[in-house]
Amino acid sequence: MIFHPLPGTIAPPSRMGSPFSDHPHPLCCQAATLLQQELPALMRAHPRERGKMFGVLVVRHQQQIGYLQAYSGQIDGGYPYTESFVPPVYNYLSPTGHFKEEEAAISQLNRQLSAMEDDATYCHWKKSVAILAQQRDNALEAWKKVMATAKEERDKCRHHADAATKQRLIRESQYQKAQLRRIRQRWEHMLHALQQRLVRHQNALETLKKLRKEKSDHLQTWLFDQFQLVNSHGATCSLRTIFASYDPQRPYLTPPAGTGECCEPKLLQYAFLHHMQPLGLAMFWWGESPEGEIRHHKQYYPACQSKCAPILHWMLQGMEVAPAPTLTHNTTLDILYEDADLAVINKPAGLLSVPGRDGSPSVEALLRARYPETAGIPIMVHRLDRDTSGLLVIAKNKETYCQLQHQFAAHTIEKSYVARLAPKADTEHLAPKADTASGKIDLPLAPLLHDRPRQGVDKLRGKRAVTFYTWLDENHVRLTPLTGRTHQLRVHCAHPEGLGRPILGDMLYGQQAQRLYLHAETLTFTHPATGKRMTFHQEADFRD
Repeated sequence: MIFHPLPGTIAPPSRMGSPFSDHPHPLCCQAATLLQQELPALMRAHPRERGKMFGVLVVRHQQQIGYLQAYSGQIDGGYPYTESFVPPVYNYLSPTGHFKEEEAAISQLNRQLSAMEDDATYCHWKKSVAILAQQRDNALEAWKKVMATAKEERDKCRHHADAATKQRLIRESQYQKAQLRRIRQRWEHMLHALQQRLVRHQNALETLKKLRKEKSDHLQTWLFDQFQLVNSHGATCSLRTIFASYDPQRPYLTPPAGTGECCEPKLLQYAFLHHMQPLGLAMFWWGESPEGEIRHHKQYYPACQSKCAPILHWMLQGMEVAPAPTLTHNTTLDILYEDADLAVINKPAGLLSVPGRDGSPSVEALLRARYPETAGIPIMVHRLDRDTSGLLVIAKNKETYCQLQHQFAAHTIEKSYVARLAPKADTEHLAPKADTASGKIDLPLAPLLHDRPRQGVDKLRGKRAVTFYTWLDENHVRLTPLTGRTHQLRVHCAHPEGLGRPILGDMLYGQQAQRLYLHAETLTFTHPATGKRMTFHQEADFRD
């Protein structure tokens, strides 16, 4: 049974809640709890699925309140449990279907490319070319040294040489230059013959890679055209068309890989096709956090922006939906110090450092209004996240800006933060570092391209991020970043290989609270004009 009646007396919402809120309606929470009772057995049956996003959609169907349930993506490479979970928007996994046939052809190209790249003769040629090129460089460098020594001797002789000797010195110089050209030509001739073999092989590789890309792009385009989504009006539209028309400023927008496989479009598609009235959505993570990302067992999550926002915008047209939650704007600036060259401020939580796309107030905009003489010059030497409070230094002239930027690049500016972490009771699996008085976290970070602005740990392509920590008490920790990556402290606290406890109030990597309990408490730098070392301290207002 796909429609699951909901028992109880919880009143349904007057309008559908925003899918971009992580605080679902109590009726959705009730449905999620009922689904969670089934999941231990389901996950035991699929041990390779260590963690997955599940979702419920509360609906009204024939005057009865119930819910639909779904999982994102696939389970063990397929779509099992179609008797109790909604089916995919489009099932492209048929072994004899177009997708699988094309996928097999692309896989064959991958195997062919791997074989060509690992070919023993090809590898021998590459190694031989590298060795020969090094021998050429060594031979040329050795002859250049001979020439340099000879030139020094000729320069000494010219001061007292007669005409015949000067002519001999000129001929010697000309001979050595000509000999350098002959040496270079001889080595280039040997290299050219070997490189020709490489070029032929590499051209064949590039041809295959181009063919693979063309086939992959064509298959992706074909797949997105098969995803025909239905909205509340009963209209049908493909994924490609939905994304292309979502933002008039970006008509080139295309769906990321995996779009259409999340819980939200699956649930709404089934509801609209079966004439059910959607009342509320709730998505939660079940199981272990995926590698490189931060997800917490049983925690509710909003719909993602990159994959789901364009789809939901189109599917929910005409429905009364609660607006997405917004942040309140704090426009108070506490200036702790200022002189003719710089100012140090205590930024409140909830205020952007620099102007954003939505026109929200920012530190930069407020300071430019206060210091009109800074028009046209950079003033924001560094930034804090909107929800992080604490110390910022800003420049009032270009010279100060450049010198402070140089100090940041040289790591001579010292910063430390204080954070209150989520209580231990809220974190089921604590990392070993959570019980160590102090230490270092070294986890490289990279943006999650399809779930911005979230960052993830990427040990292959991420940029190095280093944070030193010292526990102040059971729930408060001092954090000293050596690098300045986006969301560095937030990820290093929340990740299982970091402290294993998210910062309290971190909506991206933990759970919402009254605020994000992260504060830039100390800042030390050298004043560019006076050369004086200056330290500022502003204790967090949540330290108790």
